[in-house]
Amino acid sequence: MADSVDKVLGQWRAERPDIDASPMGVIGRISRAARFLERKLEETFAAYDLQRWEFDILATLRRSGSPYQLTAGGLVESSMVTSGAITNRIDRLAAKELVTRETDPSNRRSVLITLTDQGRQLVDVVVAKHVENETQLLAALNPGEQEQLADLLRTLLMSLGDVPPALKPSDTTTADGPERLQG
Repeated sequence: MADSVDKVLGQWRAERPDIDASPMGVIGRISRAARFLERKLEETFAAYDLQRWEFDILATLRRSGSPYQLTAGGLVESSMVTSGAITNRIDRLAAKELVTRETDPSNRRSVLITLTDQGRQLVDVVVAKHVENETQLLAALNPGEQEQLADLLRTLLMSLGDVPPALKPSDTTTADGPERLQG
């Protein structure tokens, strides 16, 4: 069984047999899969008049637990966008009445972003449909293959520096030396 990437690799083997192009196969497949998956995910969000970034912010607030509230800085950390971009995004979600923003009474320099009841109800519906959609998108892989793929991708992402801020090696050093990070 061959995919589009196999054709590209075959062409490179024919034209440049001196180069092992197999890394192109891995990276090319990850890139192509990401594009296909992104389109399918966007379809689910669009059915609820949401952009992916809107869902990401709403979901971040929802999974933070009651009172479903984070500082703007906390949202910047979790979404890895600039503070200018997050301000614009929060403004747009507030205009839809999905979040509120208020000055943090304990730190007047900080802004608290809170999921509204309407935002919570929406994200609760959408996250169920989102997981259902992702389940369908991964249906070609059995549960063991899904777990293996998740493990391999985790290893790759961590080697590229994608480690949550609280788990970066510099943050996990003890008196006895660095702690081992677990996946």
